[in-house]
Amino acid sequence: MMQPINLHDYEMLAQKRLARPVWDYYQGGSDDEISLRDNRAAFARLRLRPRVLVDVNNCNTATSVLTRELTMPILIAPTAAHGMAHSQGECETIQGADAAGSGMIVSNDATRSLEDISRVSHGLRWYQLYIRTLSEARQLVKRAEVAGYQAIVLTVDTPLLSRRERDIRNKMGSFQRTYYPGAFAGNVFNSINGSIDDDERAAYAGHTLTWDIIAWLRTHTSLPIILKGILTAEDAALAVQYGAEGIIVSNHGGRQLDGVIAPIEALPEIVAAIDGQCPIYLDGGIRRGTDVLKALALGAQAVMIGRPILWGLAVGGSEGVKHVLQILQQELRSAMVLVGSPTIKHISRSLIQWT
Repeated sequence: MMQPINLHDYEMLAQKRLARPVWDYYQGGSDDEISLRDNRAAFARLRLRPRVLVDVNNCNTATSVLTRELTMPILIAPTAAHGMAHSQGECETIQGADAAGSGMIVSNDATRSLEDISRVSHGLRWYQLYIRTLSEARQLVKRAEVAGYQAIVLTVDTPLLSRRERDIRNKMGSFQRTYYPGAFAGNVFNSINGSIDDDERAAYAGHTLTWDIIAWLRTHTSLPIILKGILTAEDAALAVQYGAEGIIVSNHGGRQLDGVIAPIEALPEIVAAIDGQCPIYLDGGIRRGTDVLKALALGAQAVMIGRPILWGLAVGGSEGVKHVLQILQQELRSAMVLVGSPTIKHISRSLIQWT
């Protein structure tokens, strides 16, 4: 097997290892997958403005996220069903994150219990929550607190689960039940044709949630509440008004509403609206260290990666996950040296030019 030297190598290797329905589930987006493609393309529309003759001899990618010290401003985004990429699922993933000095947001739809995942981790771990019913949410939040998670990430862009046509064509529900019976949310798939019908898609996330859910959640946890799925300045301002303690700028990896703005292009207006009132993170389209640099320059405190972690997990387990993160860290460090930013705090918007 060739030794991967970048995330694209991991992508090619993972495609060879994973069954077609699993590959399509991980890679796919909604409808025409316009947003899926644009999440990457948007980074190419940004150019860097390097500064020269800066002492970058001791360049350092270390940073702090919610008081946790990390070796890099790169976290693992919440993605479902790691058990389809590796037998140990999310337990393997989080060990790779810990080894790299990163952290992980554990999905509500993980294939291992949140307790099992926490037991093998000593690092940053947040719990991502879908609110399907209030009673289920209350129980999950309490379990996350007891298990030592340090924040709750509430996903807010799923009043309805989108139509993902790759999964419909592959009859992904039937495939999961046959080959991966422990995989996420098996109960939402239609038992006749393996697809998801409209009622089941609505029941999956619950379409009655309003901003008041943040106050309800606050009555059930003392952990920081971070909202994932914000794409506009208006919603960012409301998030802070209603008590959110962090925002993840995200379009669900192009898997929800197709045709929405790419997170990197939404980031500047959200940063301006928040004006330092809470941390802002970016999720979507990161494949290179220069992508990380661009997001930080536009005001993100850290970025999150999803699909590349699944590639690393499929190819090399926890070592693959660690290597994916280390590749990005090394590329980020090189980019920082070349633009004249010796530390994360030196990265500023003056480095960015829009094409």
